[in-house]
Amino acid sequence: MIPSILRAGTHASTSMMHTFLITHRAELERRCREKVANRPGRSPNTQQLEQGVPMFLDQLISTLQAENRGAGHESLALSGPSSGDPSSHSEVGASAAIHGSDLLTMGYSINEVVHDYGDLCQAVSDLSIDLNQVFTVHEFRTLNRCLDNGIAGAVTAFSEDRDLVIAEGQALKTNERLGFLAHELRNHLNTAMLALTAIKSGSVGLDGPTGRALDRSLVGLRVLIDRSLAEVRVGPGMALHRSVFNLANFIGEIKHSASLEAELLECGFHVEPISPILTVDADKDLLFSALGNLLQNAFKFSGKGGIVTLSADIGADRIQISVKDNGPGLSEQAVTRHVLAVHTWRF
Repeated sequence: MIPSILRAGTHASTSMMHTFLITHRAELERRCREKVANRPGRSPNTQQLEQGVPMFLDQLISTLQAENRGAGHESLALSGPSSGDPSSHSEVGASAAIHGSDLLTMGYSINEVVHDYGDLCQAVSDLSIDLNQVFTVHEFRTLNRCLDNGIAGAVTAFSEDRDLVIAEGQALKTNERLGFLAHELRNHLNTAMLALTAIKSGSVGLDGPTGRALDRSLVGLRVLIDRSLAEVRVGPGMALHRSVFNLANFIGEIKHSASLEAELLECGFHVEPISPILTVDADKDLLFSALGNLLQNAFKFSGKGGIVTLSADIGADRIQISVKDNGPGLSEQAVTRHVLAVHTWRF
C-alpha cells in the first residue's frame, strides 16, 4: 500500500488518483526509467518502454475511472479480481504476461520482473509525498490489486516460458545423444553384418581378419549399450537397484566379458584370485558398467603387449576393486591441464 505521508508544516490536497496519474504521467515514467537504468546491467529498451510501465499505467487509469463511474464489471475485466484467480483473464494479466516473457527473452531474472512493478509503486508513492497528495483507501486497494495481478501475470509467464526453454534444451541434448548413439550403433552393426556375410559365404574363416572385425563390432555394440544403460540409470529420478551378490561370481562375469576385448587389442589381462565368501551390497548393473569402462580404458591405453590387472582388496567395512595397467599414463602437461580444468570448473 502506498503511504499518504505529508511533509511537516504542509497541507494535503486531495484529488482522484486517475487524475493524478494522468497529470503526472510523464514524471512517473521518467522516474521508473531512472530506477531501471540504475540497476546493474539493466537499461530499458523501446519494447519495454511501450509494453511495460506505460501500458500498465493506461490500464490502471482505466480501472480507476471505471470504478469511479461505478462500472465494477469493466474494472474487473481490465485488471482482474483481488482473489488472484488464475482462470480470470484481464488486460493487466495479458500485458503483464507479455512483459514477463520479454524479460526472459532478454536474459533477465525473475527479480527484475517484480522490480519493474515495484518501481512504479515507489514512483507513485514518492511523487505523491513530494506533491502532498493523498488518495482514498479504495484507490489504494485498486492500485494494489492491479500491481498484484500484474506481478502475478508477469511472474507466471516468465516461469512458464523459462521451464519451456529448459525443457527444450534438455530435449535437444537428449536428441543429440540419441543421434550419436544411433550413428555409432549403425556403424558397428554394418561392420558386423558385412563380416558375417563374408564368413557365411565360406570365403573367409572366423580366425582371420574378418572374424576379428566381427568381434570388434560386437564388443563395440556391447560397450555402447552398457554406457547408455549406465547413463539412464544414473539420471535424475532414477532409483538405485541395490542387491547383495557374490563378488567372485561378479568378477568372473567381468572377466568373461572383458577377455574378448583384451584379446582383440593383444593386451594381457590378469585377474587375481577372489575369495568365494565375499559379498557386495551395490547396484550390480552400475558397478558392472563402471568397472567395464575402467577396463576398456586400461586396454585401450596399455595397447599391444600391455598388461591389465583386476583385483579386489578387503578394507575395514568395504571392498576396493582396482584396475591397474602398465601403460604410459598421462604426461605432466596433460595432468596440469586436467587439474586446471577441474579447478576452473569448481570456482
